[in-house]
Amino acid sequence: MRKKMTSQEAIAEAKRCLNCAVPSCRLGCPIDNNIPEFLHALSLGNMGNAFAFLAKDNALPAICGRLCAHEKQCEPKCILSKDGNPLNISALETFIAEFAYDHGLTPIDKSTGFAGKVAVIGSGPTGLTVAGELAKKDFDVTIYEGQHELGGVLLYGIPEFRLDKNIVHKEINNLVNYGVKYITGALIGKDLTLDDLFANGYQAVFIGIGSALPMTLDIPGHDLTGILSATYFLRMVILANSGKLDNKETLLNSEDEVVIIGAGNVAIDAARIAAARGAKLVTVVYHKSPAEMSCLSVAYTAALQEGIQFKFQRQPTAYLNSKQMRTLGATRRHQDIVDNTKVAGIMLQNVEKDANGKFTNSGGQDVIPCTCIILAIGQRPAAHVFSTTKGIRIDEQGFVVTMEQPYGMTTRPGVFSGGDVVNGPSTVVLAIEDSKKVVNGITEYIASL
Repeated sequence: MRKKMTSQEAIAEAKRCLNCAVPSCRLGCPIDNNIPEFLHALSLGNMGNAFAFLAKDNALPAICGRLCAHEKQCEPKCILSKDGNPLNISALETFIAEFAYDHGLTPIDKSTGFAGKVAVIGSGPTGLTVAGELAKKDFDVTIYEGQHELGGVLLYGIPEFRLDKNIVHKEINNLVNYGVKYITGALIGKDLTLDDLFANGYQAVFIGIGSALPMTLDIPGHDLTGILSATYFLRMVILANSGKLDNKETLLNSEDEVVIIGAGNVAIDAARIAAARGAKLVTVVYHKSPAEMSCLSVAYTAALQEGIQFKFQRQPTAYLNSKQMRTLGATRRHQDIVDNTKVAGIMLQNVEKDANGKFTNSGGQDVIPCTCIILAIGQRPAAHVFSTTKGIRIDEQGFVVTMEQPYGMTTRPGVFSGGDVVNGPSTVVLAIEDSKKVVNGITEYIASL
């Protein structure tokens, strides 16, 4: 977990800003944060104004400060990056938001609800952003969450070393200060339907349930035990760390040799957690090159430093049990697994990308002994909301189809959606970017009623 800046350090860093006539840092921000303005206010020691500028464009500033890929977005656009020392915008954004929460600064007036009434389904980054941005526009907003606590993937899918859960709670409390209401333990599709919500007076409903169902590899051996999804593994670890589950429920033992398939942020999170929990060996398998990984570069560097191994340009072709491993002559670093219903290894095919961008067999195979395989190859949406309502079009992969005008509306009037449930798994900041566009679509729609 990163070391917090002091006020003196933050002000000194903000003073390095050159106040460029054309602030290229802002051009690199997907959600158009007014970076120069909040940096200028901070450089003067005016924390209230700094947070006001930050909160105006972003409902989750402390989370963005920690999770956004600043090193790929705003920071390399900073003119000081030419000398290899760009402003530490990530740390400054985090500092301002946390300072504001710790000192009770609330620059946004509480919503009166006069603009309209909207229900938000789901409380991950997409749902929280939509709720917060609508409250800023004076809407009466209520979040419906199936779990007993708000936060979604922010609480149950991202490790503590990347996102302190206290930060999530502070962000949510800030949204409550804006006037956002919430109901937990309410699963839409089971406890309530969309029809029920409209009958209760909501003029629009936003579906932001993310993509919670993990994708799998349909290769030989897929029915062996010991093959987990990364989202499930991370959730179990987080619950175990909070004392809500026994450590055995994480399905990871100290002598395990773990293979992670995938190289996004979720994959690297799972690899680092497995290593931290005492796995004997952790290997990340990825079918592309290191330059094509979607994870943050700082996460990749940290994983290397923590002893995690990487095998690039390898494609899994089969999960193997102990009998198959012995047949192939593969040896283990510890006693063979006797139970042939359990995974004991994985076969990898060397691949390369051809001129058309397709991956082809480049010759040669690897067999890696392992006792646990964790899949991080993507997710798809759950169907519980859509199976209980009519008129919402879903594509062949299970993602919601939405319109450009009004932005984010589904094929059922008044029902909007955005984030991962529409676009597939993505980063928090891109989910927030999409959410802000949907908010404009909802505003436009209700104004037309």
